[in-house]
Amino acid sequence: MTLGETMAKHMLCILPRWSARVFSVELNGASFYFGLSEQQQNDCGQHGDGVPSVFSAVDQKSHRFYSLLVSSMDRIQRARFHSQLRDKLLRDLPTECNVSPMCSFLPNVQGSVISGYLVKDSSERGSLTEKLLRDYAQHDPVLVCSYSPAEDSQGWTQHLWSSEEKEYNVVSIEEPTYHPSTLNIINSDVFYCVEEASDVLKKCGDIIPEASSVLELLHRHKVKSRDKTDFPVIVIEGLDATGKTTLTESLRDTLGATLLRSPPHCLSQWRARFDQEPPLIRRAFYALGNYITAEQIQQEAMKAPVIVDRFWHSTAAYAIATAVSGPTCNLPEVGSELYVWPRDLPQPSLVILLSLDPEERKRRLRNRGQGKTNEEQELDHNQLFRLRVEEAYRRISGPACVTVDASPSADKVLQQVLLLIRAKCHL
Repeated sequence: MTLGETMAKHMLCILPRWSARVFSVELNGASFYFGLSEQQQNDCGQHGDGVPSVFSAVDQKSHRFYSLLVSSMDRIQRARFHSQLRDKLLRDLPTECNVSPMCSFLPNVQGSVISGYLVKDSSERGSLTEKLLRDYAQHDPVLVCSYSPAEDSQGWTQHLWSSEEKEYNVVSIEEPTYHPSTLNIINSDVFYCVEEASDVLKKCGDIIPEASSVLELLHRHKVKSRDKTDFPVIVIEGLDATGKTTLTESLRDTLGATLLRSPPHCLSQWRARFDQEPPLIRRAFYALGNYITAEQIQQEAMKAPVIVDRFWHSTAAYAIATAVSGPTCNLPEVGSELYVWPRDLPQPSLVILLSLDPEERKRRLRNRGQGKTNEEQELDHNQLFRLRVEEAYRRISGPACVTVDASPSADKVLQQVLLLIRAKCHL
């Protein structure tokens, strides 16, 4: 199927319910929402009144707005193109254009989110911007819309650039109960079974040769179903510089345990490669790392206690906190299915979450002076992201984390954790 045919097929699925969709724009860490109406602006019905705030604070004569939403039924293509689109816009458009993340979704409909960007053009070369975007609409997997003041200058109109161009009134709406990203998290940002994660890497084989190597390794480490291991499995979780390495090594020596890490060492040669990929592919890679680690855990836990430095809690907490922007109230509610442990991934006996004052953690990071991943850098300068990660950790169930204060000396933390292990795991 050609790109044009794929786009046309996807549009046939999206366009019939276009006026029911809600649009979200991320500006300065906040989310702004608007909807569409085919009614007259002064008869907005249930949608609400007034101009959406994303448009209300601008000079209508000197600003033009455009939205680009990635439209492809192939989610691998969609993820990769979306990750490249921002750079393409910043490269091609006049420097006076601002580009902000946005998405469109059907309220409460799982998997309905399509992502893209809102372009605010304040240049004097509006015709150049429009020419470039019309070229995108013809050759790239994107749905492009332009926005202009309504004839009565009391509102805004959306012009959908499709085979049958349509116009809709832009209307203000109330903020949805849950952040829209939660509609697409299942088996996209967080994977809940090995088959879903494997399927993503299988579809990447032609464009990412390393994906086949990961799948071959997974096949050799296929998790065998066992009701219970002979020895307990203790997972140590926490942000970087909370003392995980020191604690896990001390537990190994004290308990005569086997120490494992997730992602496992056998995947380290490909981590840099997959860290360059969009979230869908990167998350699938790390999810499969959990399943490889799980097979190692089951083998080793037949012989001795097993200590694991990070496991599924980390994978899920960071993925959810990255997908959901803004304050912690935007996270999925407590008890959501998004926090439930995958049914095909063996559960540990105990999960310890090391907690540390943010300033102390930063001080330790400075003393370490090691290179950090993008997510670790984000933790350092984005307080909201750190709070989302920590809260997501706390909400994961099956099993839930037991929080331990990591600010005392390493020896005192070790003694506290040993008390927990002996009480809960009978060691």
